[in-house]
Amino acid sequence: MNNLSQWALKWGVPFEAVQDLRQQFGTATDPARAPTIGRSEAAVQNLVRLEASRNGGRMWRNNRGACYDEHGNFIRYGLANDSKQLDKIIKSSDLIGIKPIVITPAHVGQTLGVFVSREVKPADWHYTGTPRERAQLAWIELIASLGGNACFATGEGTL
Repeated sequence: MNNLSQWALKWGVPFEAVQDLRQQFGTATDPARAPTIGRSEAAVQNLVRLEASRNGGRMWRNNRGACYDEHGNFIRYGLANDSKQLDKIIKSSDLIGIKPIVITPAHVGQTLGVFVSREVKPADWHYTGTPRERAQLAWIELIASLGGNACFATGEGTL
């Protein structure tokens, strides 16, 4: 049993609600959206970016890592990659972007942008709860808790 299941039992959250949450974040298999076996992460990433553009949004690659520059300075790059300690807890997603949302009636006619984040995985990937996946899920949960739109992506249909 994982932490989410234990928490749900403690608070009496129905199984269906937990499954819905897992599907929202892309950590549960959705039988209606069976992935194409063998599709690489790079291919999935291209499909997700094209889908975002077709829907009026934009997604950019968020490279993360660390290296030494030509002067010997240690440099960390990518969102939420401030330290080695933080990197163990939270890992920002592969794709970062924005999608337009028309709000009504309070903001009639205005188009607002919603922060979008996708952690791209190969088409046949399934969440297993590795330390890396848990850190990636922590980012997804953070973005969602602040009103953004974030999940794991294994193909089109995630926007």
